[in-house]
Amino acid sequence: MSINGTTTLHESERIRHILVSPEDRPARAGAFSASMTYGWRALLKIKHVPEQLFDVTIFPIMMTVMMTYVFGGAIGEAMAGGDSQSAVDAYVQFLIPGVFVQTLVMITMYTGLTLNRDISKGVFDRFRSLPTWRPAQLVGALLGDQVRYTIAGVIILVVGVIMGFRPGGGLTGAVAAFALLLVFSFCLSWVWTTVALLMRTEQAAMGVSMFILMPLTFVSNIFADPQTMPGPVRAFAEINPVSTVVAAVRDLMDGTYDVGGLTMVLVYCAVLVVVFGPLSMLIYNRKS
Repeated sequence: MSINGTTTLHESERIRHILVSPEDRPARAGAFSASMTYGWRALLKIKHVPEQLFDVTIFPIMMTVMMTYVFGGAIGEAMAGGDSQSAVDAYVQFLIPGVFVQTLVMITMYTGLTLNRDISKGVFDRFRSLPTWRPAQLVGALLGDQVRYTIAGVIILVVGVIMGFRPGGGLTGAVAAFALLLVFSFCLSWVWTTVALLMRTEQAAMGVSMFILMPLTFVSNIFADPQTMPGPVRAFAEINPVSTVVAAVRDLMDGTYDVGGLTMVLVYCAVLVVVFGPLSMLIYNRKS
């Protein structure tokens, strides 16, 4: 019955139950679905701001060409018995896998910078209010950046082939090396995620990231054999995780499958995720 034209309490309850019936609600997004959605968001940002691809297009070409023709004659001379052109050709075979690793390792830094920018703008405050798997917001951003890494890697290999690089392992070896490096890059990105969450500004996050990356990439076996370096520098280069990754990538591209080297790279990957994944989520949740 109705009183003064109003619906009775029983009828109101029945209507409210119909409007918010659990059976009619869409299913909550799972971890995989949510992560892929946030990954797609990262790709859409590239579509609307294509300048973000500068670091994965121009930077790889610049690094590959510059390092080859600046250092090729000097470092590669010993490889070719004094013939400058042969020295450059020999150095290309040595350098391309190293620059391949260096470029992808360097651009992982931009994952953290983008995250810091989104957090400072309040974007992630809205994400936290959504009923989704909380880590998806970070995992999705890292998965979306895999496309950027792939673009950079393809560019380096194409430029390398044009310059004379010929992987002894053929296409199979190059693809295996590419896959291994993508896995390592994804795991390394968790480090910059942690840095981005700790730093209050994008400039601070970049400063800390570069402070870590510069010695890791330059004091390694990317540009020269560690045996030619002074004692303390050589010791650091030999235990440098980046040197281990470069050695594994060179072996795969040469058609050699060193189980020990591959195992060490995967161990490094596991340690990075186990340590920095939970740490990132702890800091992220405390920002809520």
